[in-house]
This record gives sequence, C-alpha cells and structure tokens, in this order.
Amino acid sequence: MSTTRPDIFEYLDHRAFLGDWFQWKKSSNPRFSHRMFARLAKQKSPSLLLLVTKGERNLTPATTRAFARAMKLEPEETRFFTLLVQLDSSNTAKERTAIFERIAATQRFRSARPIEGDGFAYLSRWFIPAVRELASVPGFQPDPVWIARRIRPRITVAQATRALSVLDQLGMVRVADDGAVTVSDADLVTPHEVIGLAVHNYHRGMLARSLDAIEGFKARERHLGAVTVRVPAERIGELKRAVAEFQERFLDLAESMTSSKGDEDSPRHESPPQRVVQMNVQLFPLSAAIAVAETE
Repeated sequence: MSTTRPDIFEYLDHRAFLGDWFQWKKSSNPRFSHRMFARLAKQKSPSLLLLVTKGERNLTPATTRAFARAMKLEPEETRFFTLLVQLDSSNTAKERTAIFERIAATQRFRSARPIEGDGFAYLSRWFIPAVRELASVPGFQPDPVWIARRIRPRITVAQATRALSVLDQLGMVRVADDGAVTVSDADLVTPHEVIGLAVHNYHRGMLARSLDAIEGFKARERHLGAVTVRVPAERIGELKRAVAEFQERFLDLAESMTSSKGDEDSPRHESPPQRVVQMNVQLFPLSAAIAVAETE
C-alpha cells in the first residue's frame, strides 16, 4: 500500500484517484473510514465515497467541491479534480474534447504525462496526420507558412506550427539544425479514457473534409461513390470485414506505388509521392432493424 499521497495530475479518472487517495489515507490512519470521510465532506451518506469510486454514484458540482475540501486539495488541484469530474459526466464529444484540451493544457498535467496530450491532439486534429504524410513528400519544407499554403483545405500558420510541434513531440517528424527532415513511425500514447473520443474526432474531421471535397476539387481529383442496399441485420459484420479487407488492399497498393520495388501484382513505380490523399469508407445504418413478424 502506497505511503505517498497520490498526485491528482497523474490521473484522468477521478474515481481511480479517489480510490487511491482513500487507500493512501487509510495506510497512514487504519481507523480512517468512508464514514469518517463523509463527515469531513459534510455528506449524509456514509458510503458516498465508496459508491462514487465504484461508479454507482456521480458527483454533482456541490459534492465535487465538498470532496475537494475534505481531501484538502490545493486550489489548482481542485480545479483539475473538477475537470476530471466534468470529463466523466459530459454528454457530447464536443464537450468532452473541450474539457480534455483544458486538462492537457494544464502545466502540471503536462509535466506528469507529457506525451499523452499530444497523442490525443494527433488523432483529434485532421490536419496533423496530413502534415505527417506531407513530410514524406520530396521537396517538403518544415516551414509553417509553406505547409499552411499546401494543405487542403488551407490551414493557418498557427495550426501548421502546432502540427510540427506535436509531430516532433511524438517522434514522428524531426527537423535537424541543418533543416534535414526525418519521418518515422511511432506508437501513439493516448489515454484510454479518451482514446475513443480521439478516434471519433479523427473520423468527424475527415468526414468534414470529404464534404469540402465535393466543391473544392475537380472530378478528376476526387472520387465519390455510394450505394444504398438492403441486407440481413445479422450479416452486417460480414460486410464490415469486406470493407476492412478492401482498406488493407488499398494500403498495400498505395505503399507499393512509393516503394523501391513492387511485386507481381504491383509493378515498380518510379514516380515519387507528390500529394497527400485521404480515403474514407463508410458503412452505417439508414434504418432500424425490422423484425420478421412485422413483414408478415
């Protein structure tokens, strides 16, 4: 059992923090109990802390402040604890993203978990993966003004600067003192509490770009295809697997176009990469499942 007071800035789950804080408190005072904590927090329910820790009760703004006072959190710690509670209780992706960005911008959080905010930013900002791919194109210049003018739709110089900073922190794009650019793969470090939200933001951003492409590019530069079909509900998984297999084939084909040698199906291509493209494939319901009895 830890004898060190938990650091709130190392957490993204307020329930996990509360559980660890209670265990820490009990290690220094074996007589400390949930009932004692309730008295300190001036709460009627002696088991409120336990229920919140187990996910069976939620904190309100009032009980959040009461818990912070009972734990004797500093003002900055209280603000961070409040953000964690809000992150857990928020209902929309937009709201959760805004809250996590405030969390990730907290200096003490960045000191405790320096790379995780950038991992989230990479997925949540559509233009950052685009800049990462652009960095592999011959002639790339690690200049925010140059980058901003070449991303479509155009981004701001500030966004291009942010993209370079995130990619550098993640080790994906490094710029040497002489201007040489090194592009490499890296494992994204994204907190599990928000990984689903980050992926959601990525797809939402790219879907918005597909709408831009309808008017933003000529027909020869883009492809828009769609079909509407009826299928048995239990075979949706089979269709998803078919889409996944197509995506794998697409990636293999794209990689063979820029590799030094091809295979029997993909001949060698001498042309270097010149543009960054995005391929979106969507499969989603347009109706609820209709029971067989309804059709009889």
